[in-house]
Amino acid sequence: MPDGTLTLGTRRYSSWSLRGWLPVRLAGLDVAEVVIPLAGGETAAVKAATDGATVPFLEHRGVTVWESLAICEYCAELFPALWPSDLAARTQARAISAEMHAGFRGLRQAMPMNLSRRAEGAGRTPEALKDILRIEHLWRTTRARFGAGGPYLFGAAFTNADAMYAPVVARFLTYAPELSEATKAYCASVRAFGLLDQWYRDAAAEPAAWLLEKYEA
Repeated sequence: MPDGTLTLGTRRYSSWSLRGWLPVRLAGLDVAEVVIPLAGGETAAVKAATDGATVPFLEHRGVTVWESLAICEYCAELFPALWPSDLAARTQARAISAEMHAGFRGLRQAMPMNLSRRAEGAGRTPEALKDILRIEHLWRTTRARFGAGGPYLFGAAFTNADAMYAPVVARFLTYAPELSEATKAYCASVRAFGLLDQWYRDAAAEPAAWLLEKYEA
């Protein structure tokens, strides 16, 4: 029997579900996955299945955790390598993860995550472009200081920080905004990461009935 359940939203669209799913799988938690089709807002099914009426929602060995960043922290309690071991690097990882969790509303609104389409050039609002500049700055400075020896933000290991920004990578691949070569290389490395590739494959296998016109138009 699994040790619990991880409730997710439609993989094509649910960026927050992806942020919660990655650390759960990186930590090796034995939980069953339940995917609830999203409808562009709160649904009765999500309300019935979760404490906070949001996804992702983790139940593990009697512990309940909602909010993606809290799931990252819970998984790191069980698998500490999800944060860098060095104090300065770990502090940086938590700071940029928290900034992602709390911010970049312009990007999230103009370029919603959609893994089943390509929309090169769309969504380039001033607010989204400002957010992209900030994200590129964070990635560039983090990798310059802490990322030696590997393709990810903190080197060779894929950490919670990479998990928090994985949906941004997905957005960049979908909407193809103007990006630096270093940013493109990082995006390619994240996209090639085995767990993210699995998420893309699982998203592609979701029923066509789960497609939402508002995101596919």
